Amino acid sequence: MTSEKATFGAGCFWGVEEAFRHLPGVVDTAVGFMGGTLANPTYEDVCTGRTGHAEVVEVTYDPAQVSYQDLLDLFWSIHDPTTPNRQGPDIGTQYRSVIFYHTPEQEAAARASKQEVERSGRFRRPIVTAIEPAGTFWRAEEYHQQYLAKRGGGHCRIV
Repeated sequence: MTSEKATFGAGCFWGVEEAFRHLPGVVDTAVGFMGGTLANPTYEDVCTGRTGHAEVVEVTYDPAQVSYQDLLDLFWSIHDPTTPNRQGPDIGTQYRSVIFYHTPEQEAAARASKQEVERSGRFRRPIVTAIEPAGTFWRAEEYHQQYLAKRGGGHCRIV
């Protein structure tokens, strides 16, 4: 099996990870941080809003079983891409809507998908989702990994 990586920021990473984790063809998920200036940030560092990182989910997937477009479709469905630096009650740059692309093909697909969502009229406000090249993925502390699953369900409001 050949796997690929995709990285998405859509608010609180606990709920975002839970959504991607259950998609057939997703091999693994990990929560962490991307897009900031501090090396090896902790959750507490990122929560200050001063590191520039977004809370993200790194998705490892089998492209023979699930397409990058399928991942994008899920991404658009699990959060509000029209609220800058906010998802539900969570406010700050770390909660921004962002797609970090790993290849030129992912970049093209993400941009086309964003345009399609904008044209669809599904959202009444403009889409603010950033599309940026992937940088270093800093894995969050272990207690954040599969946080909701470890606690017997529950939810993190992501929409």
